[in-house]
Amino acid sequence: GCHAMERLDPNPDVFVLDDGFSHLKLFRDLDLLAFPADDPYGAGRLFPGGRLREPLAAVARADAVILTGATGSAGSEFARTLRGLGFSGPGFTSALRTLEPRLETGELLAPGSRVLVVSAVARPERFVAAVRERHLEVAGVLAFADHHRYPERSLAKIESAWRRARADAVLTTAKDRVKLLGRLEMPLAELPVRNEPDPELWHWLDKQLAQQINTLTPRP
Repeated sequence: GCHAMERLDPNPDVFVLDDGFSHLKLFRDLDLLAFPADDPYGAGRLFPGGRLREPLAAVARADAVILTGATGSAGSEFARTLRGLGFSGPGFTSALRTLEPRLETGELLAPGSRVLVVSAVARPERFVAAVRERHLEVAGVLAFADHHRYPERSLAKIESAWRRARADAVLTTAKDRVKLLGRLEMPLAELPVRNEPDPELWHWLDKQLAQQINTLTPRP
């Protein structure tokens, strides 16, 4: 952040930090806490017994919660369930949309293509389900651990699985594509995924940021 302030012109107005909620030593003006709609309570247990990074009671520190993969009033309803844990902010939703899968060349991947699905994300089953919704034939699935760096042995594993599956392409996430780009002999395709937050979230966020900026702006 300090480097950005020193080097970028004009200076940033806002810094957005991913996974910043648990960085207690770092001061934040706003905390937006995201929960997956298909498992918002993470089995009620901390990792590794469940999916929670902190006890649910930590939600009391959040300014707002976002229920990802949901639409409509689900966000506000979820926020009400958290009141007993000390949370007092609003709840919003953010729908997850998949776009047309594309090859490295920029061409669209034809419907019905046989693909080897490769990912290194926290919830690989969700990615596989999204692939099937695009009417692609899943010839095989390789799910590596989240944040996997794909060393040479992993690349060899992908190539071997691709040949066994007789797939037309290796289909992966945007997150994994940047790690695999130019490192595979077979065609590589990406299934882009976009979050579409509730418009009310933007209205709320604009208001919050305006208040923060007014607080920091010196008065004449």
